[in-house]
Amino acid sequence: MLGINGPEFILLLIIGVLVIGPSRLPEYTQKLANLVKEVRRMASGAREQIKEEVGIDIDEVDWKKYDPRQYDPRRIIKDALLDDDKPVSAGAPVAAAGAAAEIKPKTPVRVIERLAEGEAAPFDTEAT
Repeated sequence: MLGINGPEFILLLIIGVLVIGPSRLPEYTQKLANLVKEVRRMASGAREQIKEEVGIDIDEVDWKKYDPRQYDPRRIIKDALLDDDKPVSAGAPVAAAGAAAEIKPKTPVRVIERLAEGEAAPFDTEAT
């Protein structure tokens, strides 16, 4: 509660009673009670508005799923590196190193378009 422990709260309460005075204390107590009721009403109204607009009930949401403390980047990277893309079956033959070296991926052909002699480069007037 805002970093205030029991004895500090009692001391603040006593100082408040002395500053406000016994004649105005019931009035300020009623104002505090009305403030708490208004804050509760606003919170329940916000909850209902979220339920209407989003379509889900806040109590039904699994908040543990959205807890950022559960995401450990080291674990995610380790799992991604150790996870094989293609599972190898137990009876499949393993390719020899020489056969793997013969198969090379095709490199894409790079196409370079050049402007004709004397042609101006394209210019975008709306670019910043």
